[in-house]
Amino acid sequence: MSVESEIQATPGLAADWPILRLKRGEDRRLRAGHLWVFSNEVDTDATPLTALPIGSMVRVLSDRDQFLGFAYVNPHALICARILSRSPVHAPDRSLLVHRLKLALALRERLYSAPFYRWVFGESDGLPGLVLDRYGDIIVGQIATAGMEALRGEIEAAVVSVLSPRALVWKNDGGSRELEQLPRQVITPIGRAPDELQVLESGLNFTVPLVSAQKTGWFYDQRSNREQWRAMIQPGARVLDVCSYAGAWAISALSRGASSALCVDASEAALAVAARNAATNGVTLSTRRGDAFEVLDELMRAGERFDAIVLDPPAFIKRKKDIPRGQAAYRKLNQIAMRLLERDALLVSCSCSYHLGADELINLIQSAARHSGRFVQILYSGGQSADHPIHPAIPETRYLKAFFCRATRE
Repeated sequence: MSVESEIQATPGLAADWPILRLKRGEDRRLRAGHLWVFSNEVDTDATPLTALPIGSMVRVLSDRDQFLGFAYVNPHALICARILSRSPVHAPDRSLLVHRLKLALALRERLYSAPFYRWVFGESDGLPGLVLDRYGDIIVGQIATAGMEALRGEIEAAVVSVLSPRALVWKNDGGSRELEQLPRQVITPIGRAPDELQVLESGLNFTVPLVSAQKTGWFYDQRSNREQWRAMIQPGARVLDVCSYAGAWAISALSRGASSALCVDASEAALAVAARNAATNGVTLSTRRGDAFEVLDELMRAGERFDAIVLDPPAFIKRKKDIPRGQAAYRKLNQIAMRLLERDALLVSCSCSYHLGADELINLIQSAARHSGRFVQILYSGGQSADHPIHPAIPETRYLKAFFCRATRE
């Protein structure tokens, strides 16, 4: 029996879902494990793509009628379909969602003793377009695609079935939703949204406000890099935390014995949160509000010097067309930072821009070193924490780079 016949013969399956047929040869990437279908890969003569409702479910077939998976579609997006299931007998429904959530939870519970982590990381957990972060008994999620938005009710029911949280908050206020023709919104379908989120990381306690927080509240992806940072901080070090947000890097260093830490961020509210988090953990830090490039220039002119600097900026490169300007920004930021370092110091340079490869960031760091009269040695190469697993067939899931560099005078 063929796969399509099996779908037709199996009770309860969506045998009447429309077909999304691919052009000849456009199934190779999907067969290798990727989950995305691009609009230019679809045989639009055989498939009336633009007639499909946004967020509806389809059966993806090759040009030879071979079943490739069940997917949701957005005919108006470049990525017009994302596969949710490759099994002909497991169409996307609540039971599949529960299964995927349980698998994702089992991994995180194996990795971490406390319930603070990214529970679901989109494609890497077989749930493209969905992010769930756990803060104890509070779940904060983001839905980035119309297909997942159509499944929102089923996702909520599955979350309750698996974890039964005190509250589930959808913090759907990211710009990616506009690309999918979805409204920005913050809603709480389960429980009552707290004013603040509590985070426990490496024995330190942090608080971030929920509504005004960046993304889903906490950057769990940097957890392992902050642990490495703590191990490398020397007692008495003077630390500069650039684009500091809630102060996690600075407070981690102070808890390790750094003598001082200065947090630089464009948000006054974020700096206030950082100062409060420092007090909670029994340490004190200084803050400076302003554009990172301008503040670093001011510190350099004032003759300030630091023993350890961390650069953790937002993504300077969000699209391919941003690459030249973004590369220049990363180079400039690293170059200014190096001029603020003591003669033998630590620089941690991060990038969350997928379109900036690791080798390219290394080249930019080296270029900045040459223009600053510095000799740089890379001591450690970090990436995203294990609760942000990388899908080996989807390079887009590997985005975070963090290079720990020793910088000395030539």
